[in-house]
Amino acid sequence: MKTYGQFCPAAKAAELFCERWTALIVREMWVGSTRFSEIHRGVPLMSPTLLSKRLKELEAEGIVERRREEGERGYRYHLTAAGIEFVPLVDALGRWGQRWSRRELAESEVDLGLLLWWIEQHAQAEAFGTGRSVVRLEFTDQTQGKRLWWFINEHGDCQMCVHDPGFEVDLYVTCTLPDMIHLVRGDITVERAIDADRLEVIGPKKLARHLGRWLEISPWSKIEPARREPAVRAE
Repeated sequence: MKTYGQFCPAAKAAELFCERWTALIVREMWVGSTRFSEIHRGVPLMSPTLLSKRLKELEAEGIVERRREEGERGYRYHLTAAGIEFVPLVDALGRWGQRWSRRELAESEVDLGLLLWWIEQHAQAEAFGTGRSVVRLEFTDQTQGKRLWWFINEHGDCQMCVHDPGFEVDLYVTCTLPDMIHLVRGDITVERAIDADRLEVIGPKKLARHLGRWLEISPWSKIEPARREPAVRAE
C-alpha cells in the first residue's frame, strides 16, 4: 500500500480509502456481500488474487474482519466499526456521482455480469407481493446464450436462473442491456422508457406497475442529476 509520507490524519485515511478498489469493496460489503465470491462478483475486473490481497490488507488495518460461521465452510467478511465509518464516504461518492457524473455509458461500462448480479442481490423481491413471481428479462442486443434471464422472487429473496426454471412467467421485460443499466441507475423511469419504446413490459397491470419499485436496486437511483444528460434520451 503506497503512502503519502505525511502525519496528517487525512493523508493516513486516504492511504487506506483511496487505494484503488477499496471504496468498491466497502460498497459491496455495505450492501450485504459477505462471501469472497459475492464481493468478487461486485468487482469483476479485480483479479481474485488482488482481492484476496486487499482484503488481507484491510483486515490488518482493522477495517474488515474475517469470521468463520458455524456450520459453514470458509469465511465471511464483515466491516468493523472502523470500516462502517467509511460507509458515509462511499454514500457521498455515490450521491456525487449520481448527481454530477451521469453521461452516456462507455463500452467498458456495459457489463452484463455486474448488472445481473446487482439485480439478483438488490432487487426489491417483495415489490410484487408475498407470493412467488417470475420475471423474464430479455436483452435484445445480446447473443443467444446471453439473451434470456429469469428472476424468481419469493420469501423476500430474488434468485436468478440462467435456464427456464419451469414456473409460469408473470412479467416479460424486454430492452437492450444499456437501457436496463439506465433504468437501474435511475437515469430514466420505467414509464418514460416504455413511452420512448426503449422498454416493453408484458404481464398483468397489477404487477407491471410495480416493476419500477422492483428495479430500485441502487441507493442513489432517485437522486436527480444536476444537469440532464443524453443518456436519458431515446437512442
